[in-house]
Amino acid sequence: MAPWLVVGLGNPGPQYAGNRHNVGAMVVEHLAAGNLSGGADGGARLRSHKARARVAEVRLGTGTGGGPGRRAVLAVPGTYMNESGGPVAALMRFWSVPLERLIVIHDELDIDAGAVRLKRGGGEGGHNGLRSISAALGSRDYLRVRVGIGRPPGRMDPAAYVLKDFSAMERQTLPFVIDDAAEAALALVELGLEAAQQRFHAPR
Repeated sequence: MAPWLVVGLGNPGPQYAGNRHNVGAMVVEHLAAGNLSGGADGGARLRSHKARARVAEVRLGTGTGGGPGRRAVLAVPGTYMNESGGPVAALMRFWSVPLERLIVIHDELDIDAGAVRLKRGGGEGGHNGLRSISAALGSRDYLRVRVGIGRPPGRMDPAAYVLKDFSAMERQTLPFVIDDAAEAALALVELGLEAAQQRFHAPR
């Protein structure tokens, strides 16, 4: 059976590592590190792949009878955000991943900071990473873990806001947000979209 492909979006390089725009990449790195119950067993290292991405082949969740979980490829594109589609399409071809097994984790301006929401398809909301992926795949019908970062304060340009590091106050709760988003991706793999939505969209 084909693996799942779980992609965390961000920009490459240390200067972007703490940006709000890189929260998707942070979530995938958290999954790879095996910090979740049901995350990558024993931890996995993201390694360079010819598809212009860092990837790790892992087992996520728990299989029937407590056996190994579901096959998955965790990936962070090595390109800038607006070129994410090329690596994602290449990884899908390399591992023969069907569209319904693609999960993209990304920052979302239109969701309150710290909230996590799940959906399949829909628009890109001006997100250049999603726009690039949809164009490369010829479809918007893939699963998304949307990590809320809220709207910028005052008249700040949203493009500048997403490229700023999380504030000191945000960093206090960021580990919990990243953990929630990683759990949400795991729930998509194990439970499916509707059950995962019921779990993560309910008041918490």
